[in-house]
Amino acid sequence: MDVAIVGATGSCGRQVAAQLIERSLLPETATLHLVGHEGGAHESELWGLRADLSDAFADRAQNIEVGTDLVDSGADVIVMMAGATVTRQTTDRAALAQINRQIFTEVAESIGKIGRDVTVIVQSNPVELALSIFGQHVPRHRLIGAAAWSDSLRFQRELAAELGIRRPMVSAQFWGQHGDHLVPIWSRVRARGITEQRLADTIGAAREGRALADLPEEIIEARTKMLTLINQGDVSGAFSFIQRHPPDLRAAVKPFFIHFSSSTTKLATAHAVVDLLEFLARGQTVVIPGQVVLDGEFGGLHGPLAVPVLLDQRGWSQVVELPIADDERMALNKASGAVEAANKA
Repeated sequence: MDVAIVGATGSCGRQVAAQLIERSLLPETATLHLVGHEGGAHESELWGLRADLSDAFADRAQNIEVGTDLVDSGADVIVMMAGATVTRQTTDRAALAQINRQIFTEVAESIGKIGRDVTVIVQSNPVELALSIFGQHVPRHRLIGAAAWSDSLRFQRELAAELGIRRPMVSAQFWGQHGDHLVPIWSRVRARGITEQRLADTIGAAREGRALADLPEEIIEARTKMLTLINQGDVSGAFSFIQRHPPDLRAAVKPFFIHFSSSTTKLATAHAVVDLLEFLARGQTVVIPGQVVLDGEFGGLHGPLAVPVLLDQRGWSQVVELPIADDERMALNKASGAVEAANKA
């Protein structure tokens, strides 16, 4: 399995390359392609990154190539990491979409010229817009967004902290939009190593006095307050403010805290992508939440949305329509409408 990382010289792209090699996921005969934009600093930085990766992982690095043309890469799996990320001027995804739409279009058209099926993992934002554009050139079962998996890992982590156990012992998922319309699937949260009563009490405390329909407004309000504190120089106060919120809100807002108090969520973002690459490389068949292009699943939903899918060696084979609570289904429908409206804007 040859892999191409588009946007390899960005902070997240570099982490994907490093973590992919460090996990020893690709065979020695495979090639890792570092792909950047032709001309300027990004193209020259590809060579430095290649040399750095070879020095760091000389005992396990496979063949590493650099280039600016996806068509010539010969990759089986393409990881989309290119594009601008959020700033203080683009904290909402509508503004980010205006910047990245052209980048998504150019990369998608390049993939369309390859002339054979490739699997595409998207982590650039807005991920739903990227999937909508890429879906014009890539079969929907070969196209998946990794943001839902990173969102779900954050949700699991926050629940694990609440319960006093490690993240692998918690099963929890975010569906919906990678943004304000995240949908925590509370009805399917499971945990090992604790009693069912303790889990029920923890979930009850987290949801007390709250309605799932209000979560988008809660996310916006908490994020706005948190960013205000950071802009005032009170980073520790911003962190304490987030920690006072329930686990679903912490999982939704904390990435913005990391981004604006550090230098993007590059470690966690790359980790989720490399997890998906590991599932593909190892030939594992797993059910995970991912952004996919729906075609009537979940009661007639269409377009990009995060739902559970059955991942296999080539991409995903089916949407797994798990039973969920009525308020979760309503929130999922609302998220679908929000994505559709955002992609048309």
